[in-house]
Amino acid sequence: MPRGVLRTANLPQLQNLIKRDAAAYKEEFLQQWNHYNSIRQIFQINPDEQAAHFRELVTFISQVAQCYPKETAEFPTQLSTLLLEHYGSLSPDIRHSIVQNLVMLKNKGVITSIELLKTLFPLLPRTTSSTLRTFIRKTILSDIKTANMRSKNHKLNRAVQAMLFGMVERGMDGTVTGDKGKSRSQPAGSAEGQANSGDEAMWAVVLTKELWKKGIWDDAKPVSIVALGCFHPSAKVQSASLHFFLGSDEEVEDSDDEEDNAPDIRSLEHKREVTKKTRSGDKKLRRTMKEASKKRKRKDAGSLANFPALQLLNDPQTFGEKLYDMLNKYDNRFSLDHKILIMQLLARVTSAHKLTVLGFYTYVLKYISYHQLRVPAILASLAQSVHDFTPPDALIPVIRKLAQEFIHPGVGAEVVSAGLNSIREICRRQPWAMEEDLLGDLVEYRKSRDKAVTAAARGLLQLFREVNPGMLKRRERGKTASMGMAQGNQPAPFGHSAQAAVDIDGLVLLEDHLNALREEAGEASGEDEDDEEAWNGWDVESDSSDSSSDGEGWIDVDSDGDDHVSISDSEDEDEKGKKAKVGENNPGEEIPDPNRTSTLATTKILTPADFAKLNDLKIQAATKAVESGGGSAAKRKLASLEAAKKAASSGNDDSNLFISEMDILGPRKKAKADYEERMASIAKGREGREKFGSMKGKRNKEQPSSTTNREKARNKPIMMIMGSKGVKGKKKQSLREKQQRLRAHIDKAKKAYH
Repeated sequence: MPRGVLRTANLPQLQNLIKRDAAAYKEEFLQQWNHYNSIRQIFQINPDEQAAHFRELVTFISQVAQCYPKETAEFPTQLSTLLLEHYGSLSPDIRHSIVQNLVMLKNKGVITSIELLKTLFPLLPRTTSSTLRTFIRKTILSDIKTANMRSKNHKLNRAVQAMLFGMVERGMDGTVTGDKGKSRSQPAGSAEGQANSGDEAMWAVVLTKELWKKGIWDDAKPVSIVALGCFHPSAKVQSASLHFFLGSDEEVEDSDDEEDNAPDIRSLEHKREVTKKTRSGDKKLRRTMKEASKKRKRKDAGSLANFPALQLLNDPQTFGEKLYDMLNKYDNRFSLDHKILIMQLLARVTSAHKLTVLGFYTYVLKYISYHQLRVPAILASLAQSVHDFTPPDALIPVIRKLAQEFIHPGVGAEVVSAGLNSIREICRRQPWAMEEDLLGDLVEYRKSRDKAVTAAARGLLQLFREVNPGMLKRRERGKTASMGMAQGNQPAPFGHSAQAAVDIDGLVLLEDHLNALREEAGEASGEDEDDEEAWNGWDVESDSSDSSSDGEGWIDVDSDGDDHVSISDSEDEDEKGKKAKVGENNPGEEIPDPNRTSTLATTKILTPADFAKLNDLKIQAATKAVESGGGSAAKRKLASLEAAKKAASSGNDDSNLFISEMDILGPRKKAKADYEERMASIAKGREGREKFGSMKGKRNKEQPSSTTNREKARNKPIMMIMGSKGVKGKKKQSLREKQQRLRAHIDKAKKAYH
């Protein structure tokens, strides 16, 4: 009898016994189950009564629910209903305990992930506890990540995406209040409901962004959820959705940064040097360095734009028109920063999909003024929205307004350079938007004394030398453009595209380089090699920068259907083609024919290492062209190739697709440092220079001190003291004063001697 009482009263002990033998202790469990039902009814009426005991019973039943599935079939539903319907009256401890128990039931297989997420999603906008909110958020993300780890769980993903889409859609019929004057009161009766719908939609957007960022979702459905959030009545939801497409991070909570902790590459390399050299250790170090490089590139590329999300937009033309309608309709309700976000997204969608939203160019005219706040960002968005299919008639008023507001003697040099750079970027995408008379006036600014203005005007001049030299005066066209016009070369009219490419630029150089490597290697390239080592040189990170002659890369399949395959990075096309070595130091080398079309792309799979080597060969060829007197055109080509290589090495492969504010501002003079900056620079320059200071009178004495003014005067050059009062006084002394001074000196010397 005492043992039975002890089992029933001690819930942890009873829980342990039930897990060992559930059938033997079913009666004791049913007793606790009935006790739980009676307390639950009391708890729903008065949550403060027996709260601690109720929490213990809930935890006990959650631990052993899988042992009695028939008796506890309604238990998860009861917890979910209690949490959702009586959330406001529950204490924080009870809320957290119920959520933890629901997660435990899911881990034990009592409920599914969908049933758990249906309970957790509505709690995010309602909870005020940061601890519980963080726990719910991490639980949702980890559960979806675990379900999609081995393969895509389409059933769970569809259910979760439907819930998130519903969370955003429920508040779409609200009133757009904007973010200008954030402290103003909302209409009575709708403020609370609209705020709840805004918080709900905000969490839906945040969770979708997190799942996209971690690579769990990468299709068009999460993009559609965030795209709907761009038109939500809440400006906060709009801002979060706009930042998603613009590629910038604006989070409301601290995210889980466990995956972002990059390994210490330097310590791993040092450890590799001092430990025993093994092949597995080398492979592990290369794999770690490759993963760290990919993470760094993803982080750097995120500052430009979410280009994959822009490409996955459904019906981008309608999306762009809705953005413009929202921008135009609620112009007085949005702040300038929020309107610039909408402009940037509209411009990038228009550029990526070559859309036509003509009303935007009329709308932006009122913001084209040199005293407008954040005008560089507005001008960058304006230039970004232009493409080769934009009608020139819509851009002519814009260019005229830019010239009238920015390019005249009444403004500063930086304003003029910004205006010229903006016009240049617009005309780079649509040259037919420029008028001939205006172009003649603008290129005259290349004679300005300011370096930024001169560079901007020369850039505009050089652009039209390449795209349409007929609009320039004869003396401004240059030699190459004049020769092209004499041969009958004319720019393509509006709406006409250039001829389709038939070859990859510079592929002949790569073909000749691989032929030369194969000639040097001879038959040695046919030797067997390790399968693991054969794949090391296919990517750019593991490829050497000096040469690609190590024979590593993708598999080249012969065209005759032979089953034999060889792993070689230098395997290329049929040897019947023309062979030539690239270089001018070899006396008997053959120069590749510039009109020859390479067949390398049709006979070999080009790897990232091949394209990297191709870029290096193009840079080498451009460098030789510059050294042999190729002129300014060769120098510009070399500069563009080097800039593209630098952008690719930093991970910003799409940097030429988007315009930044620095492209509009151009090169600027260094601002004058203030007093604090000058003092900080002086203090920094004095660091570590104590050993160069004088030791006299400071450290050679028992009591460190500086020298006196008389001691300092003795070491001064005569020209520094010629104008001093003492020297001038000696020149004006009388004969009697000189005698008295000499007698005093003699008496003082005698006293010192004796």
